[in-house]
Formats: sequence, C-alpha cells, structure tokens
Amino acid sequence: MTRSNMTKPFATLLLVSIVLLAAAGLYWHTGSAGKVESPSAVIAAGSLKPLATGTMAAFLTHDPRKDIAPFTFNDAAGGEKTLADFKGRVILLNLWATWCAPCRKEMPDLAKLQQDLGGSDFEVVALSLDIKGAEASAAFLKETGADNLALFTDTSSASLAALQALGLPATVLIDREGKEAGRLLGPANWASDEAKTLIMVVLAKP
Repeated sequence: MTRSNMTKPFATLLLVSIVLLAAAGLYWHTGSAGKVESPSAVIAAGSLKPLATGTMAAFLTHDPRKDIAPFTFNDAAGGEKTLADFKGRVILLNLWATWCAPCRKEMPDLAKLQQDLGGSDFEVVALSLDIKGAEASAAFLKETGADNLALFTDTSSASLAALQALGLPATVLIDREGKEAGRLLGPANWASDEAKTLIMVVLAKP
C-alpha cells in the first residue's frame, strides 16, 4: 500500500469532521424560526431543510423521506442493478445524458465529490439515460474527467419515470434505507461545502 493510499482514510475523516462542524455552526446560528438550537440535536435528527442554502438553495428536501418506485438499470458489465443493491449506503443518484450540456458542466464536480467522500458508506451513482448506450456514456465520463465514477446506464429511461423527474440533470440524495431525502433538478456544484454538508448529515444517521 502506498503512502498516499494509507493517508486517504485520515484525510477523509478530517474532511468529514470539518463538514459536520460547518453544519453545526450553520444550525447554531440559524435554527428553525430564528431559534438557537443544539447543533448535535438537529444533526442527529437528520434535518436537511435549513441546509438548503447557497449552492444548494434549489435542493428540495422531504420530511418525512419518500419511498422510491422500483426500477432496474445496468452496470458497466451489463449486469442488472436496482437501488436495493445499495441499501445500507447513502448514494447521490445523478441522471444524465451525453447530449445534456448542463450535465457536462456538473460532471467534474460529481467526480470531485466521489473522490472526496466516496467509500463504503457513500457513492455517487451516475446513471446515464443516453440511448447510445454504455460505450458513448463511458467516453463522456472520460472526456469530462469523471471516469472515477462507476458507469451505470438506463437506456429505457425507466428511472426518469420512477423518480418523476422532469428533465436532466436530476440528482436525488438517497439515505441508507433507500428513501429519498431530497432532490435537485438542474445542474449544481456538488463539490461545494453546502452539498457535502447535506450528504454528511444524511450519513451521520446510522
């Protein structure tokens, strides 16, 4: 194991701590209805609405969290997958296509998010709806510098209907139980501190 590989878990742990402290600070100052709330209590409750600010101002939260209609898609080898395969992990499901200009713009940020937070507890699931299939989608990820993301495809667009998404890109934050914690329609800076804070609050609940 190289020195860089050995130090990555420690760097990730440090980032997680910083993000949670930022979330705590935000809650402490804002609270609900202008009240000063205990940061640990609000984070433990998994509340996301106060965190939908800045680059995540368009993030729509769900309380209680929503069930997701089942659908199937494929991995890079052509194997069939469902969201149930990710149960126990938090995932950020991003629906995209090669012809989608806003998707191209946000893809490097999704790749950076995966680099910073990806692991056994969290994954960016970039799901291509492009009818051109896996080869074109893999080339797109490489062109945009996002080939650290695993390739998943849904040429039938079943996911778009199941999630009732109105267009691309559409990004859904899914908790460990497979429920939708919130979503954002359109491009966003998913490598931002605001985005990481949202994800870390969901990760903080076992």
